[in-house]
Order: sequence, then C-alpha cells, then structure tokens
Amino acid sequence: MPARFHLRFQVHPDDTARQAAELAKFCQEATIGEVVLLIAAEEFYDGHPDGAAEDRLYESAAETVAVLRESGLEVSLNPWVTSGHADRGRHDRHGFAPMVGPDGSTATGQASFACPRWRSWIAAHYGRFARLGFRVLWLEDDFRYHNHAPLTWGGGFEPLMLERFADLAGEPVTREQLVATVTAPGTPHPWRALLQRVWRTAQLEVAELLAAEVADASDGRSRLGLMSSRPGTHSVEGRDWTALFEALAIGGEAHHRPHFAAYSDSPGRSLSRSVWLLETQRALRPAWVRNEPEIENWPHTAWSKSDTQTWSEMAAAQLGGADAQFLNVLPMHSGRAGRYPRVADLLRRSRPALDFLADLEPATGTLGVGLPVREDAAAHVRTSGGGLAELDTDPGPAADFLLRYGVPVTAEDAPVRVLFGQLAWVYDDDAVRRMLAGGVLLDGTAAHILTERGFADLLGVTATAVERRDADAPSRPGPYALEEVLPAAGFDNDGDYLSVNVQPALARLRPVPEAQVWTRIVTPALEPWGAGRVVFTNRLGGRVGILAATAPDELAYSDDGQWLLHSMIRYLEGDAPSLPLITGGPHLIPRLARTGTGWQLAVANGSPDPAFPRIRL
Repeated sequence: MPARFHLRFQVHPDDTARQAAELAKFCQEATIGEVVLLIAAEEFYDGHPDGAAEDRLYESAAETVAVLRESGLEVSLNPWVTSGHADRGRHDRHGFAPMVGPDGSTATGQASFACPRWRSWIAAHYGRFARLGFRVLWLEDDFRYHNHAPLTWGGGFEPLMLERFADLAGEPVTREQLVATVTAPGTPHPWRALLQRVWRTAQLEVAELLAAEVADASDGRSRLGLMSSRPGTHSVEGRDWTALFEALAIGGEAHHRPHFAAYSDSPGRSLSRSVWLLETQRALRPAWVRNEPEIENWPHTAWSKSDTQTWSEMAAAQLGGADAQFLNVLPMHSGRAGRYPRVADLLRRSRPALDFLADLEPATGTLGVGLPVREDAAAHVRTSGGGLAELDTDPGPAADFLLRYGVPVTAEDAPVRVLFGQLAWVYDDDAVRRMLAGGVLLDGTAAHILTERGFADLLGVTATAVERRDADAPSRPGPYALEEVLPAAGFDNDGDYLSVNVQPALARLRPVPEAQVWTRIVTPALEPWGAGRVVFTNRLGGRVGILAATAPDELAYSDDGQWLLHSMIRYLEGDAPSLPLITGGPHLIPRLARTGTGWQLAVANGSPDPAFPRIRL
C-alpha cells in the first residue's frame, strides 16, 4: 500500500473559491490524498471564533470541502485552538475563565479546562463543523496544561480548578500552598498525585463531551484526532494515554498526531530524539489508535527546514509505523498552494522511497536496549524545590546517548535496560531488583539514588555523593577534567583520555574489590578523582554498568566513547549477545524492529559526511 500524504493547509475565507481550486490542483501534482483544513490559524487567529467570524469560517470550509471532494480528495479539519496556544496580544471575548499559572499569572486569551462556558463553546464549535462530515476533526496540542505563553509553566491553577482540588482534598487550598507542596523536595506529597487526578479528570470530561457532540453532529461519520507534545511533560499533567484516547473514540476509532521533530533545521544527529519520540509514543498509544506523525516545518518551506531533513523525518515516521504522513510543509498564512512548486517536487521525489518503506512487512514491536517509559513517572520523582518543570523526567537524553553511538533502543522490556537520572525513583523495590537481576546501565545520578534506596550491594559500588562542578565548596581533589582508560579494562586504548570537563556533576563511586573499574576520573594535574566507569556481576547473576557521569548525553562523543559504550553493552548482555551495534561513522542512528518473520534494521546517517555502516553482531 502506498504511503499516504495528508496536507495541512489554510484557505482564506475572502478568496475561498480560487484558493480551493488551486489547492486541489497542487494536491494532484504532489500526490496528496487528503487535505487537513486549518481554520483561523496563527496569523489569522483573533481569539476563539464566534458569531459572524465563525459563520465566515464555516461557509468557507463548506465551499472548500465541496471543491476538494469533487477532485477526489478526502478532507479533515484542524481548528487552530482548543484552550488556546498563547496570548500573543489576543483577548477573550466570551467570558471564559482564564488559565492561571503556578505563579498566579493570568492568560488574556486562553481558557481553563474547568470553565463551563468554554466547554459549551468548544462542543458547539466542533459540533457545527462536524456536520460537514470531515474524516477527522483534530484537537491541537494546546489541549494540554503546559506551554501556554506567557504563563511561566502553563495553566491549571485557576479558582475553578482549585475548587475541584479542595473537594477531593477535603480542605480549602491556596494556589501558593498547592504549588509549594507538589514541588517540595523529598518524598512526593500525596497532593501531587491528587492534582494530577484533578487535571486528568477535567481533560477527560472535555474529551468525552467532544466525542459525543461530534458523533451526534456527523451521524457517526467523523472521528477525533489528538496532537500530543513531549510525553515527559504530559506526565507532569498526569495524562492517562489510554483513558484519553478511549474518551475521544467514536465508533471505537481515534487518531493520534505525535509531535516528534523540530519546527526548523537542526543537526542531523538530532534525528536520534525524533526516533525516540516516535518510539515512546508508540508504546504509550493504544494499538488501535491510528498514527499520523506531523512533519513539522515552520514558518516557511526550505527556508526553515531543508528538503533533506524533511525527507529524513518522513522516512523515520514511515519506519515508525505511520498510517499517514501529516504534512505541515506550507506556510499557514499564504493561501496560495500553487506558489510552492518546490514543495510539490519534494513530495513527488520522496514518494518512491516512502512507498517502498510503506510496503515493508509491518513491525510488531521494537528491539534494543530498554529505556524506561512510565506515563506516571512525574508522580514519583524528587525535586530540589525548583518548580513543576523539575517533574518532567524524560529518557530522551539516554536515547540520544545510545542511538548516536549506534546502539538500538526500545520502549519495551528488554534483557538490557538503562536507568538514568531521576527515573531511578519511579520503580518500586521489586521492579528495581528485577532490573538488577538482568543487565542494567546506570548513570551517576541513578547510582546515587539506588545507593540511597539500599541497593549498593547489587551495584558493586557505593555512590557516596553527586558533586556539582559549580558547587560553592569545590571538590577535593578537583576540579574533575578527564576520564582515563585503565589497563584493567583490557582494551587496546588504555591510557587514552576522554573529556568530562563540561559535565555538570559527577557521582563519587566507591567500587567493591570484585568490581571491574574500566576508567578513572582525574584532575587537570592528573590526580585521581574517582572511578569513572565500573562493571559488576552481582549475587543475583545480574550485570551492572555504572557511569560516574550524570549527563552522559553531554559527554564529548568520540570513537573511544563509542568503543567503551559498545563494550559495556556486550558485558551487560552476558553470554548471549544479540543486539546489532553500528559503527562506521559518527552518529549512525539505528532502529531495530521485530516483524512476523524476523528483524528489520534501519540506520540513519546523522552526519552530513558519507558513512559506511558496519554491523557488529
């Protein structure tokens, strides 16, 4: 089956007929099968539309739909706002209860999920347009609590939401009390999970309302779709992914538009994060939900993102199981699709390769080093009192570290797992013990946390402290600067140095005699500072690898760094190594999938230089 292209585009109400005809012609030239019609988007957004403004949008949409369907195109709808993306000088005209941030700042044009008037408006708005029979009506990624500029973190602290919280808590609570309590250092206070429950419930109520309205207005023809943001931030909000898609489902169907790539050009190695975002959202999304990843480009065509990068992201999306490519590749404000023949040419040139990928045997899962994916992670992590952003724990940096060195990763359970940073708080003692009975790679922060939790005897080290480089009292000896490969590691490159000079902090590791110390940290004067990389086989038969680094993805990448990581992965695999490890150039990013008949390995070149990948089995 060929790859499906769905083009997001905005037609201007004052020039509908001409622009719709031009759009239909562009879609034929660019091999596009569906238009996702934007309304009142970006520059044309003047607040939540109502009255005569909404009438004009509806009439324009109806006219556009007729033209596009006559040309054989399917049509979906993408209203620009639900609660609202950002104020940007816009002001509410409806009397909605505004979003309020954790510091008390109040939005001028964004609504609270708890506001009854806004709920009535959005249900009527979606219901009205659903009568046109769109295939999918999309909810934008402003259907969230975080990222509502100019609010410092986001919303969810409105008086109406605080009342809901007080009803559950059994006592009145001020915004200041609530924020301080849910972000307090130490063991998470029960109020954190309670606030997440309040937010989750309010969002689910709106989703259910919209599904009922759209199903009724469209006579069951239309479906709902949801764009998502970074899973780590949705975890702070308490999102239950399955419950949310079930609430949005109409006729047992729903659609998902995962965000996975930057709006504009970024270094090729950043594709590692895109691969991981597709993978983690695959794991969180129910299997029955249709997957339409968004190919981002903002604000303008190749001036924002090169064709090469756009194509690489389309290929990653197709390999990641895309049911369709959701193409956001034309300016939202232009209205003139025909003015962009280069984009049509890009899509035509991309199609043969994407059709090839679409015809491959579908993946039934992924394989690699297992990274922790828990939608409730933010309920468990510890903070230093720095605010809600500290609750955002994301294995993305660990994915970057592994993928850029040619190590495949998976969001599924796996014989070798990685546990970095605050995610070491997320799992209970039994789950940690099971991990330590297999193969597990820890960074310095995770090793320190697990030492605090009483697991030092299974780690082979005691992580006595995490010392920040910019601490008021400098470490002794110090400062740390280099990582020296030791002869005990048995490598040809013993005596070589790697840099830890810009690591924000390192863990002090005290290995037991039975542990193997592969590297040590030294100062600029080459004085020993502490162990750098340690491996150990514990009494459970588990194999543990520990890095003193607390931000491994920020270590300077190098051939020596790749060799050390690959060697550690092989150690953790034990007597039955099976993962393909990729060498042959910098930033060769693998994706390893399981199919009905075997394995499927794809490798992306994250460097602008040619590479000759080698697979180490």
